[in-house]
Amino acid sequence: MDQASEREFTDFVNERGEALLRVAYALAGDQYAAEDLLQDALAKAYARWSRIRGEAEPYVRRILYNDQISGWRRRRRRPEVPLASTPEPAAGGDAAEETALQLMLRDALRMLPPRQRAVLVLRYLEDMSVEQTAELLGCRTGTVASQSSRALTKLRDLVPAFDDLTTRDEASSRRYGKPAHREPRTRWEPAR
Repeated sequence: MDQASEREFTDFVNERGEALLRVAYALAGDQYAAEDLLQDALAKAYARWSRIRGEAEPYVRRILYNDQISGWRRRRRRPEVPLASTPEPAAGGDAAEETALQLMLRDALRMLPPRQRAVLVLRYLEDMSVEQTAELLGCRTGTVASQSSRALTKLRDLVPAFDDLTTRDEASSRRYGKPAHREPRTRWEPAR
């Protein structure tokens, strides 16, 4: 790779690296695994940089999603995250309750299979349509819908407060004249 291309790649990583790391964290559920996932994706992008220059970020994101989904094929057994019990929401102010809910959701997301987690990240964190998600993951729209439905059902089973949150979102949508979404929209971010 010539110096101009290398400088261009370095600029891309400096500009978009943090956003890509957030996506990797949402997919992997662990800071170290996210860093490894992103590093591998950037290494693959670096090797093909001369061909992907204009469309680097979608290319790297696709590598992230595909590597995370296919990661289970490389490992004989996925490590489980043991929990003694589901954390109870803290009594007190709204901030404490919301933080407890975010922590419970984060732990529940870690328990989802990689494909379901990728679908949720694309649909709700990246705000992509079912069709865009299907195209990016290389599957049918029906697969995206079923994976999303199964993942949301699993989240509701693991975190009962998640169902209350989605009910509140639908009620506020009706109150302000906005159409309610068929699938609940949640806001979750990786812990810092």
